[in-house]
Amino acid sequence: MSLNRYLAEIGDAGRPLVASKLANLSALSPQELSVVVDAWAGIEVERRREIIGNLVQLAEDNPNLDFDDVFAACLDDDDETVKIRAIDGLWECENRGLIDVFITLLMKDAREPVRAAAATALGKFAMLAELGKSRDDDSAKVENALFAIIDDPGEQSEVTRRALEAIAPLSLPEVKAVIEQAYNSDDAKLRASAIYAMGRNCDPAWLPTLLRELASADAEMRYEAAAACGELGEEDAVPHLGRLVQDIDSEVCLSAITALGEIGGSEAESILRECLGHPDEHICQAAEQALEELSFDQDPMSFGIT
Repeated sequence: MSLNRYLAEIGDAGRPLVASKLANLSALSPQELSVVVDAWAGIEVERRREIIGNLVQLAEDNPNLDFDDVFAACLDDDDETVKIRAIDGLWECENRGLIDVFITLLMKDAREPVRAAAATALGKFAMLAELGKSRDDDSAKVENALFAIIDDPGEQSEVTRRALEAIAPLSLPEVKAVIEQAYNSDDAKLRASAIYAMGRNCDPAWLPTLLRELASADAEMRYEAAAACGELGEEDAVPHLGRLVQDIDSEVCLSAITALGEIGGSEAESILRECLGHPDEHICQAAEQALEELSFDQDPMSFGIT
């Protein structure tokens, strides 16, 4: 089937969308991409949402599929949902050409969810900068854009939160200062983002704060603190996380279990094995997955748990 005929088929909202056939849009040539872009404008919005949602899922399920050019083209879509899903689809794409596009969306799009998604997307490039894998001018662009959002007292809350989380990997004194400032905020959501940012910042100096928040009365803070402890990988957190596997909030339990798998060590392994007998099937499955990760980290040639 020619590309034009296939595009007419998937653009027909009266026909079921066969997700598996969307692989036809993988690794398009420039000429093929141009054909897709021309056809895309004529597809009704609900169908475009359905198509791009399936493309994102296919890309997650099969790393051999490459829809990056389609996702990048969809950043120009007028629909908020399509644009956000396109940003989601580009999460693993390290093409430096996206930096300016994401910054433009962050600074100029009128819709808060789009701007928040763009801020999150810039977090990947902040991480690349921290790892020394990006050009100095690219790193400066990302840093300046995110700080401009964080430092604006009139900025929309959700956008500020995502910018804080995005800039967190940079090991700069200014970054640690804005994380600390957010943590001391009266805004509960911003405080939760600060805890998340502490994990992404990967500085062991945050550990005392995280251990304190593991005992917070706020389930969201316990959840984020557990996840951040996993990012830090400090074994001192293990006994504290062990107590959370019995938390009254199931999401907190799951976060603690995942963190134990990331940290590893004999004590973490013992706690996770005890969780295998938990009456909640989701807890058991999470513990099994965490043990598999722990086992793989100890011996990459091993498979599964015994």
